[in-house]
Amino acid sequence: MKKVSFLMMIVAAVVALGSCGGGNKQQAAVDTDSVSVEDLIPRDKTIYGICTEGTAMNTLEMITDSGDTLRLSMEKAMEGGKVFGGLQVADRMAVVVDKETQDAQIVINLNTLLGDWVMPDPLDGSDEIGIRIKEGGVAESIDQSTIIYRTWKIFNGDLEIMLVREGGGDEEEENRYEILALGPDTLAYRTIGKPKDETETFEYNRWKEKPKIDLHGLELEDTNDEFNKI
Repeated sequence: MKKVSFLMMIVAAVVALGSCGGGNKQQAAVDTDSVSVEDLIPRDKTIYGICTEGTAMNTLEMITDSGDTLRLSMEKAMEGGKVFGGLQVADRMAVVVDKETQDAQIVINLNTLLGDWVMPDPLDGSDEIGIRIKEGGVAESIDQSTIIYRTWKIFNGDLEIMLVREGGGDEEEENRYEILALGPDTLAYRTIGKPKDETETFEYNRWKEKPKIDLHGLELEDTNDEFNKI
């Protein structure tokens, strides 16, 4: 009887140790699974949609890409100077919303953002260089070879531009910019996420075709210079 009791005690101890070890492994697995890879990747919280007729001075009404109709107060965005590009029915909008108050924090008219934007060449100022922002997230350089723009997007209310620099091979560089101003003829933004000494501000005007000089009707002045006579 003593031998049987001793064996039973050994079996009970082994079972107890095994259950403890298994419990630790299970807990470790739960802790690992509680952190999702998606949680580590920044998510774009921007809402995209079309401006509709219900839009008023302080209210934006839009139909989102998912088909929902939103009516958002723009007072907070207006107070912060974060309404860019104006409001026009049927224009495509990008909006960042405050989760707590459901107010619009940033409002961007994407139709206004599209187009050719130029500024004087910083090297000599004689020519104009710039960026062409096209539909579908396509970006192109205007009269500059040192920087080749490739793509653009709005991410959480900021403008992100993908580019390649001359001499950098095919290595793509992604820069993030805070939009400062956007109007019919004006676009300004500055780099963010970099040291202050590397921060740049870009101020563009919308490209306009230069008026051609009309030479019709101009008369050459008479001259008595024997050298110029035929």
